[in-house]
Amino acid sequence: MSSQTLSTILFLVFVAATLGITFWASRQTKTAADYYAGGRSFSGAQNGLAIGGDYMSAASFLGIAGIIALSGYDGFLYSIGFLVAWLVALLLVAELMRNSGKFTMADVLAFRMSPRPVRTAAGVSTIVVSIFYLLAQMVGAGALVTLLLGVTSETGKALTIVGVGVLMIIYVVVGGMKGTTWVQIVKAVLLMGGATLVTLLVLGKYGFNLSSLLGDAAAQSGKGEAFLKPGLKYGTEAQGLAGKLDLISLGLALVLGTAGLPHILIRFYTVPTAKDARKSVLWGIGIIGSFYLLTLVLGFGAAALVGSKAMDAAGNTAAPLLAQKIGQEIFGEVGGTILLAIIAAVAFATILAVVAGLTLASSSSFAHDLYAHVFKRGNVTDKEEVLVARVSAFVIGAFSIGLGILAQGQNVAFLVALAFAVAASGNLPAILYSLFWKDFNTAGATSAIYGGLVSALVLVIFSPVVSGGKTSLFPGADFAWFPLSNPGLLSIPIGFLAGWIGTKLSKEYNSAKYAEIEVRALTGVGAEKAAEH
Repeated sequence: MSSQTLSTILFLVFVAATLGITFWASRQTKTAADYYAGGRSFSGAQNGLAIGGDYMSAASFLGIAGIIALSGYDGFLYSIGFLVAWLVALLLVAELMRNSGKFTMADVLAFRMSPRPVRTAAGVSTIVVSIFYLLAQMVGAGALVTLLLGVTSETGKALTIVGVGVLMIIYVVVGGMKGTTWVQIVKAVLLMGGATLVTLLVLGKYGFNLSSLLGDAAAQSGKGEAFLKPGLKYGTEAQGLAGKLDLISLGLALVLGTAGLPHILIRFYTVPTAKDARKSVLWGIGIIGSFYLLTLVLGFGAAALVGSKAMDAAGNTAAPLLAQKIGQEIFGEVGGTILLAIIAAVAFATILAVVAGLTLASSSSFAHDLYAHVFKRGNVTDKEEVLVARVSAFVIGAFSIGLGILAQGQNVAFLVALAFAVAASGNLPAILYSLFWKDFNTAGATSAIYGGLVSALVLVIFSPVVSGGKTSLFPGADFAWFPLSNPGLLSIPIGFLAGWIGTKLSKEYNSAKYAEIEVRALTGVGAEKAAEH
């Protein structure tokens, strides 16, 4: 049996199992709280696994391994950045967000402010960030199918992306948060198991001597000792000052972005108590931290055993090819085929679970924030709101499929870093100001979100990401005037500054509402009714 056939069978088994879970969950989904927050019925450990499943995306598994395999030390910065970002989420927002809100990020922001403009801004930002993140997952799906099925035509890749998009829409529309959470839990277990197995096999080949592995990776990379030192991809002499600033920008986006990601923030609403919210983050950190340590071995292992010439240009196929190579060396041709099939099926599972969470976050925000509270001014039934969420999942999914087809050839970890930058620029300033600054008001919230969001988008559009380079979205055009690939260095301060200026220019202030949300954030008292004011 070929690796293509076996991996396809394994993938179909996973899809069948998760669709079964999804349809089971649909029978448990009766209210808006069930659809948006899984009825707040998940334990801290279950939610921690789901957070890991949501966070360890195709960017983590395929993208980071690829960047390390191609760029060595500089690629590992992604692993460090994604992991350190969890400390920001844990210390600053996890428990406070769970206590203060109900279903979405906007519930917290709108509580002590004029709800319609704030919900509009938060809803728009949530959808934009989610689509950036979805884009990366779609690119990962295209890279995987090219490797597994030998599909090289643009039509074949496009059909794969459409297939992944249809599945994610089914998960969200039918299963809601309950179905999506269980899919993410199953995926987290599979991903940790698959990554651990490949890591142990690679380390076993080198006698569990990490130094030998790194030395071999450096030798095989063709770059020698430079492969193990900073400056191969970021901050090189050829890039000059722009390269060094781009590295700082990337670091800021990675570390600050997690606390502003809508699909991560809504996970804290699925647990019954603040204690469970804290516990779920600790579980998440344990799982995610372990996984990012594994990416070190996966990336350098791919550099040593596979080589850059065998991978695709963006490096997205490094982890599956490593699984195939180490399997062949240890277990023979059949072993390599089986291991490649397992890892490819896990990677597909990873993509499906993450895109389901992202689509749920964006469609929930549209239905709960924009439709129910802005368009209908709160005069809407739970049933009607959930129906709108399901319809919007179709629309957002279709839009993401179209963008995913356009972005083939980009590294998925790089694309996710852009999503982090947009989240850190628009969402994070508004969240932190709302939770910790008593003078913060409606004008400040809308200024922070729109200021950070628009500046990040404008800088990305006029950067080498979109035009002016071989790997740009439009390589034949050149309208780039912003030299950095990641906008975070400029757009994040703009978001904070815009929020401060907007607040100072407005005289609105509600001391009673601030006192109430402060008590609620710290104690959890009355959290269930947070969004009803």
